[in-house]
Amino acid sequence: MSARTLQRLIPSAAASDGAGVKIKRSLGQNPQTRLDPFLMLDFFGSDQPGDYIKGFPPHPHRGFETVTYMLDGHMLHQDHLGNQGHLKSGGVQWMTAGHGIIHSEMPQQEAGVMQGFQLWLNLPAKEKMKPAAYVDILPEQIPQIAIGQGKAKVIAGTLHLADLQQSGPITGLTTDPQYYDLHLRSGQTITLQLPSAYNAFLYPYVGNINVKDDSGSRKIPQHHAGVLTLGDELTIQAEQDCQLLLLAAMPIGEPIAQYGPFVMNTMAEIEQAINDYQQGKLTAAGAAQKITLTQ
Repeated sequence: MSARTLQRLIPSAAASDGAGVKIKRSLGQNPQTRLDPFLMLDFFGSDQPGDYIKGFPPHPHRGFETVTYMLDGHMLHQDHLGNQGHLKSGGVQWMTAGHGIIHSEMPQQEAGVMQGFQLWLNLPAKEKMKPAAYVDILPEQIPQIAIGQGKAKVIAGTLHLADLQQSGPITGLTTDPQYYDLHLRSGQTITLQLPSAYNAFLYPYVGNINVKDDSGSRKIPQHHAGVLTLGDELTIQAEQDCQLLLLAAMPIGEPIAQYGPFVMNTMAEIEQAINDYQQGKLTAAGAAQKITLTQ
């Protein structure tokens, strides 16, 4: 077994997106803070309606997937395909932009806490122009398992922990994304297995976490992305009651060209995406596809 260690920290930076929604962006602040195939990770969280109330009005995407995980609150997804999805506390929205999609995500509350994450996950060149797809994953469709005094929610992939194995509702994608939400108690230590060649990072959103190996441990502070070295075993310890995301996936290894909501392989493809959007051709890609959830 080869232990993963902490390679670098990416502190989240305050930013805004949509119609002024306040966010903390870690991965994706610039091209140097991507981690193939992860393009961006945003955390949004506030109990002040002015920080989120204007939401994300209709906007386009092409060439990648967006994954929205709602910790608290209620948003409504609508898109040009006619999909409508109520994203509520504990639920996930998995959307493949592919050839093109135009969608909105608007708050369905005027007060209270709204917090969650949006992840951008790249697609390989051969899949960037496939038809768009969308699925709502309800909280009860996400497995939640006990891990000692803590718990784990498995959104995508398969969690391997000691003698425990649990798959989430999203499996079988080309990059084989692993997406876990781990809740650990103060002082708790866990060791889990990951595919050795997958890129991976941790993001504690409540409390601090330590990555441990034979030479000691290194801290990942709250609201920092901790990029890990390659390896097949990861040991983490919570400094206090802690909640964190663990994300891993198979790297694509292709060039990335990005302009706002379009992510392709070349600037010529970006220019084509812009022209298609301006001419109303972005979404002309045949029938929408359905993402099938693992039972």
